[in-house]
Amino acid sequence: MLNPIHLRTLTEAVRSGSFAEAARVLGYTTSAVSQQIAMLERAVGAQLFERSARSVRPTAVAQRLAVLSRHALAALSELEHEVRALTRGEAGTLRLASFATANARVMSAALAAVVHRRPGVDVLLDEGEPDEVLASVLDGERDAAVVFGYDLDPRSWPAELVQTPLLAEPLVLIAAAGREIGSLTEAGPEHWICTRADTAGARSLERLCAAAGFAPRITLRSNDYGVVCELVRRGLGVAVVPKLALEHDTGLVVRPLPEPAAHRRILALHRSSNTNPLLPVVLDALATACELVAAGWDKS
Repeated sequence: MLNPIHLRTLTEAVRSGSFAEAARVLGYTTSAVSQQIAMLERAVGAQLFERSARSVRPTAVAQRLAVLSRHALAALSELEHEVRALTRGEAGTLRLASFATANARVMSAALAAVVHRRPGVDVLLDEGEPDEVLASVLDGERDAAVVFGYDLDPRSWPAELVQTPLLAEPLVLIAAAGREIGSLTEAGPEHWICTRADTAGARSLERLCAAAGFAPRITLRSNDYGVVCELVRRGLGVAVVPKLALEHDTGLVVRPLPEPAAHRRILALHRSSNTNPLLPVVLDALATACELVAAGWDKS
């Protein structure tokens, strides 16, 4: 394989018609330029310069090789630029996964911040529940996933994944506007709206109600908290939802649960071996987005 350093020296020597001038431009000695040209001649198996006591003259082979080398060296320079950008996190691809309510309130803000800070990156986002996206992080298909766990339905995460806590969401009781429901116990006889029976949200609700002394009569189910909130808004029942599921203008009666209230914990998971330089950037952006959400809750 031809040495790109020698090719760069060749192109400068052909352009200037002088080993001494090429040495001056490249920061070498004249002897170093002469040695590089000699090594290149051995590599290509042809004489590249006609030498005399006072001058050097490029051969036809040298002139053609110089033309071809300019394209190759330009491509190599572009490659070096791209590699530097990748290693600095100025380019590349960030592959993420998250769940619906986090995508709407947290991930959207975080990704906007990432793209603003690193306009040259490509961001890929997939959506799914924790068990649906976990495998893609473990096998390296995704750089990180934003997941959740409920205090009343605790779970563990694979030991090889790094956990970054992001947000503790209070669970709140919601009812249609105008309803006079002040507590979980008062809501006991109501129709209840909940996520599917096999979900952490449903198990959390059942345990929460059991601690309050009743079993909820669940009549409607949806894994989309936006749908749950709309069904409640229409007066079809009451629900307990994580606070992130509420819109700013909900049109709902929202009641906090008594302390110590249960929470849904949001965290980011990534492999400890992940070296994507964009990973710290998105983790920082997620933390900032969650801090802003929590600050808004404190003011409400």
